Amino acid sequence: MSTIIEFRNIKKAYEDKVILDNFNLSVTKGDFVTIVGSSGCGKTTILKMINGLIEPTEGEILINNENIIGKDMIQLRRNIGYAIQGSVLFPHMTIDQNISYVPNLLNKSDKQRTKAAVSKWMQIVGLDEEMKERYPDELSGGQQQRVGIARALAASPEILLMDEPFGSVDEITRNQLQIELRRIYEKTKITVLFVTHDISEALKLGTKVIVMDKGVIQQYASPQEILNNPATEFVKQLVNNQLLACQPVNL
Repeated sequence: MSTIIEFRNIKKAYEDKVILDNFNLSVTKGDFVTIVGSSGCGKTTILKMINGLIEPTEGEILINNENIIGKDMIQLRRNIGYAIQGSVLFPHMTIDQNISYVPNLLNKSDKQRTKAAVSKWMQIVGLDEEMKERYPDELSGGQQQRVGIARALAASPEILLMDEPFGSVDEITRNQLQIELRRIYEKTKITVLFVTHDISEALKLGTKVIVMDKGVIQQYASPQEILNNPATEFVKQLVNNQLLACQPVNL
């Protein structure tokens, strides 16, 4: 498979604070890449660089072998879905209007095409059609998150970026959303980059997992490889903590 996203010798610094230095990464088209690591290690910075929300201090970012620096960012973002924690829906818009926002920009006068896209993605993420005319504050946290995922996917982007999207929902809803997302991925084979602070979520969802610490990739491998052959002490500690968390408690 071909490379869809590539970071070449990336540096990102805010004055004297260096977040990433000589950072290199290659993502294969169709992979579900989860990124896990300590707070401040650069996970969200990586995600936001892909859709141009953050510019690197040095280096190149390529999407489909094209350097995105200097490109039309609006055009770039129309091909990249973005879902974040809490979904951040437009509160004054109905669910229908939220999901159709980007397709309306793309389809313009073709309202039937937009309507079909909204219905399709509502069904895929498990939302009833009758919810279309509701507003975000009329939905549960889990339902809002589903709307956020549907909105991110409604324009059929090549790449889906997700920044701790399930961090604000309860454990049961989180498990359901993880299952739904993995099902959507299996169906569409869209390229996904998913940031999380939870190693169990990273291992459960990803076809590949990036473990980061202090702006450095500690390991980039399949979940099985990370579990069986942790590359560094940091990865080993994460894996051990995960295994301990799965042990039953003896009372």
